[in-house]
This record gives sequence, structure tokens and C-alpha cells, in this order.
Amino acid sequence: MKKLIFILAVLWLGLSAFANSVKAETKTETLIGHVITQAIQGNDMEHAEVMGNELKALMHQYSIEMTHILLQYMPNILDIISAQLRQELDKQYKCSLQSEEYKNKECS
Repeated sequence: MKKLIFILAVLWLGLSAFANSVKAETKTETLIGHVITQAIQGNDMEHAEVMGNELKALMHQYSIEMTHILLQYMPNILDIISAQLRQELDKQYKCSLQSEEYKNKECS
């Protein structure tokens, strides 16, 4: 009975180790493995379609990251825009108060 339990334990550990070694870590590794397998088997693939789908996935990932960064820094961006608008409005107001005979270089 002990031998049977030992053999089953070794078999289970061996199979689980093999199953974990076969797993791909990333989507890219999986895709490359699939393309190589299809090339070895001689199956026709639309490489342009695969590349297009990968580019779409990358663009989606980067757009999500950009949105996150934009939302993270939104208060600073809005402060900068607000300050620039205030400066421009102050300049326009100052120029409107000056007479036609006397204008600053900024108002010319």
C-alpha cells in the first residue's frame, strides 16, 4: 500500500511539473509558439492578419495606459491650462485699456 501511494505521489508530482513547464508565460510566447507550430505543420496562415491583431492589442493596451496617466496628472494639466488662459485674458484686458497712441509691444 505504501508503494502504491509513493508511486502515485511521484506520478502526480511528475505530471504537475510537466504541466507547469509547458505553460507559456505571456501572450507573445503563446503566439510565437503557435506560428512556429503552424509553420512546421505546413498549414497556411495569414501572417498579416496575425500582425494586425497584435498591433490592435498593443494599441488598446497603450491607450488604456495613456488614459490612466492622463487621469493621474489631470489636476496638474488643468492648472497649467487655467494659468495660461488667465495670462492670455489679462494680456487682452491690458491691451484693451491702452489707448491707440500708446501700445505695448505685446499689444501691437
